[in-house]
Amino acid sequence: MGWIGDTVDSIKSIQIRQLLTQAVSLGMIVTSALIIWKALMCITGSESPVVVVLSGSMEPGFKRGDILFLHMSKDPIRAGEIVVFNVDGREIPIVHRVIKVHERQDTGEVDVLTKGDNNYGDDRLLYAQGQLWLQRHHIMGRAVGFLPYVGWVTIVMTEKPIIKYILIGALGLLVITSKD
Repeated sequence: MGWIGDTVDSIKSIQIRQLLTQAVSLGMIVTSALIIWKALMCITGSESPVVVVLSGSMEPGFKRGDILFLHMSKDPIRAGEIVVFNVDGREIPIVHRVIKVHERQDTGEVDVLTKGDNNYGDDRLLYAQGQLWLQRHHIMGRAVGFLPYVGWVTIVMTEKPIIKYILIGALGLLVITSKD
């Protein structure tokens, strides 16, 4: 019958105990991944310790598809640092360089202005309506390292969801038919 027939026969022969074992194994893998992610959040102090660069606004330093590792400490933010921030009303974080830091004399709070290295102007057009500066709560973390091109996997799966579904289906079929 070939590969497809063998796969169908394999699925038919699965017993309840084997199915439960495989479901528990899959659950343990997912749980382990979540625990690792939460541990990284605690260690780095960032709500998202790893982000993918989604545009060319930071070229030539960071290219689309690079993965950045973030860390958020209590140290003051300085001009020249590369930060990842969220803007009110947008879900996708932005990776840009701090070009100006303004400390308020009355409260001691720090306001930050950012700009992409490959952009002509500052980011005030990207900020929420009427917002001229970023506050500390907008900043998710500082870039402390990167892996080039590894994030393309995420970009391709986001832009072409059919690839994501094929991959998930193939992995699910592999888990179901494995004879462990």
